[in-house]
Amino acid sequence: MAGGGGGRSSSSSTTATAAGGTWVLTTSVSASRKRIQREMSELNADPPPHCSAAPKGDNLFHWVATIIGPPGTPYQDGIFFLDITFPSEYPYQPPTVVFKTRIYHCNVDAVGNLSLDILKDSWSPALTITKVLTAIRAIFTNPDPYTPLISGVARLYLADKAKHDEIAAGWTLSSCSSASTIYYHAPIHIICCGTHLRAHAPSAKKLKHDGVTTKAA
Repeated sequence: MAGGGGGRSSSSSTTATAAGGTWVLTTSVSASRKRIQREMSELNADPPPHCSAAPKGDNLFHWVATIIGPPGTPYQDGIFFLDITFPSEYPYQPPTVVFKTRIYHCNVDAVGNLSLDILKDSWSPALTITKVLTAIRAIFTNPDPYTPLISGVARLYLADKAKHDEIAAGWTLSSCSSASTIYYHAPIHIICCGTHLRAHAPSAKKLKHDGVTTKAA
């Protein structure tokens, strides 16, 4: 889109400088919003196993998700919380996903950043948040030690998986019980194993997880 005029408030734009002046590529925020709303409806109707996600408060572009650690893994029965941020260019740009619960995993770094190809170079507008959650849960069962974010964890996984799993299980027990919390300041509603949970600012009877506090609805 050519010209120096500003875009409307319902759009997000990327600006570059060219020989003849400035050009702006505009993506409709309203179109992104409709796409996210559709995916939310699909997710509510048919959530992937042991996963849930919902907007944080009234911000449709910022979600909170939970994934339950799969059976037979060192993450079993752990409740892992994640932040999901949709860009205004969604679905043409991937969402950003960050673990808020501490996890011992070669593909998740110390601040929760996640290494997953579909969130980077392999992203496609055909992908959905349901498929993203399914792919993230898959790395609990099948880590990728050959493209790690933490090389030491990857080396231990390859050299001594039993020891790796022992440490990972210990972290799961610690992080998913009474670990330190960061409180969300806006209420959200999510469904976890059939139970409605609400993320809150400090209040009574909390279930504490590293990064998030939840309370039974």
